[in-house]
Amino acid sequence: MHELIGDITLCILFAWMLGLLAHFSRQPLILAYLIAGFCIGPFGVGWVKSQESISVISELGLIFMLFMIGLEIDLKKIVRAGRVILFAAGGQLLGGCLLGISFFAAIGLTLGGGHFDALYLCVACALSSTVIIVKVLYEKRELDTLPGRITLGILVLQDIFAILFLAVQPSLADLQVSVILLSIVRVAVLVTAALLVSRFVLPRLFHQIARRPELILLGALAWCFLVAETAERLSLSREMGALIAGVSLSTFPYALDVTAKVTTLRDFFITLFFVALGMTIPVPNMSVIGLALMIALFTVVSRLVTTFVPLYLMQQGLRASLLPAINLAQISEFSLVVIQTGVTDNHIAQETANAASFAFVVLAVLSTFVMVRSDEITRWAIGPLKRFGLRDLDHAHAEEGHVGGHGEARRIVILGFFRAASALLAEIERQAPVLLEQITVVDFNPNVYRTLLSRGLHVIYGDISNVDTLVHAGVGKSEVIILSVPDALLKGATNEKLVRHVRALNPSALVVATADLLSDVGELYAAGANYVTVTRLSDAHELFTVIEAAQAGLLEDKRTELDLRLSERREVLP
Repeated sequence: MHELIGDITLCILFAWMLGLLAHFSRQPLILAYLIAGFCIGPFGVGWVKSQESISVISELGLIFMLFMIGLEIDLKKIVRAGRVILFAAGGQLLGGCLLGISFFAAIGLTLGGGHFDALYLCVACALSSTVIIVKVLYEKRELDTLPGRITLGILVLQDIFAILFLAVQPSLADLQVSVILLSIVRVAVLVTAALLVSRFVLPRLFHQIARRPELILLGALAWCFLVAETAERLSLSREMGALIAGVSLSTFPYALDVTAKVTTLRDFFITLFFVALGMTIPVPNMSVIGLALMIALFTVVSRLVTTFVPLYLMQQGLRASLLPAINLAQISEFSLVVIQTGVTDNHIAQETANAASFAFVVLAVLSTFVMVRSDEITRWAIGPLKRFGLRDLDHAHAEEGHVGGHGEARRIVILGFFRAASALLAEIERQAPVLLEQITVVDFNPNVYRTLLSRGLHVIYGDISNVDTLVHAGVGKSEVIILSVPDALLKGATNEKLVRHVRALNPSALVVATADLLSDVGELYAAGANYVTVTRLSDAHELFTVIEAAQAGLLEDKRTELDLRLSERREVLP
């Protein structure tokens, strides 16, 4: 026992030190944890030698990791997932697995006879890293963009796919229909029982202890280990049970509270899992490095093919098809879980597992840099793709005759379309619908493009940071030009840069820009803007009127007034 405590101390200490180094060098923390484990493990300096310690640390970390992944799977969002996400995820998973099983079998990896290296690798390469993707998209403020929502939707369905694989994974050595059906029945029984308890029993219990945070945390952990141990008794696995426990809790009213309280403990045990995983990685030989590079290259190529093609065929445009493919081009931490279960059951060779771990590390580093620069990469790639013969949405738009020709002018041009522009169009539609005939909207969101076309508005599909797009939109002949998107959401440009471009094309137009910061206002006027909107001022005025209404006892009347205004609106973006 004292040896285990000492080993955990070393794991946390080295994970923290290398985590600091990774933070300051802007590298993924998971990479730091893996290196920390390698350094102190049997293949490093050998300070942690006990295989029992490594096994216990790894299993605890794995159980908590899958429990938290389950908590973050929103079943309601999956049910509401649009056709685009469902087809894109289906194409990516099915295409990735078919390409993977063919590729890895072709390079000589085993598939049968109790060894399933090719199968495990094809599943591992079909999954992308939720941790890396969400972190980068959050920092870039792209979680709420169309490519961001598509990416997150595919990630959720990848997790469901991994759950189904883990359900049949214990029976791979005896793949009979009856055995597979029995495994599925066991999973169905466990899932049904867990969902019923979380729906009808746990809410009442948690309601009684809602004011006792320590009991909320203890209850969540008790539920996690109860379902995990039940799964073990049903000849499944504790890890599978932890995942089901998390998914079942994700649907009940206290899920957010539970997630908030378990997150710190989750981070602790996930750190232990990746450090323990790093301990199992030996010094690589050339064959392991060669296989790791092939796995990494296959993952990138297959993700581009299987994600881009379905989205492009569903007419999402080149940009919205490329960005999710770039975002998803890495191996998931869940893939390491899948590989580790295969090693435990002797389904996959240790050398193959080591190669998969190295491929994960390589792609974790590379994909972080690529995602940060994904907009630049996309702009660079669109030109060659068009020359190769692929058509973007602006081509279809021109063919259908919605664009009158080079430089067609409308009195008002709205550059970029997000929620402020959506609200503006709704207001114009309500108060002065005739004005809609004098407006051109320029944006590269395919949903916005199609919706505005269906409403009869003049819309141009294009990137407003490109000067050619501004010329094509007729900016040089317009009277009023509105930049409604704040800098935080613009890609490849800023409001100041756009104002200068617009002013160079049209010296006499009235230019309205948007400022994120008060310090930006003067710079925008200096660049040539005629008026600058500062949304915080209108928000502050609205909040002040709410306070006044509340003090006068008229808050319900104000809410009724707002509800009436909202019911009359028909916005493009909800």
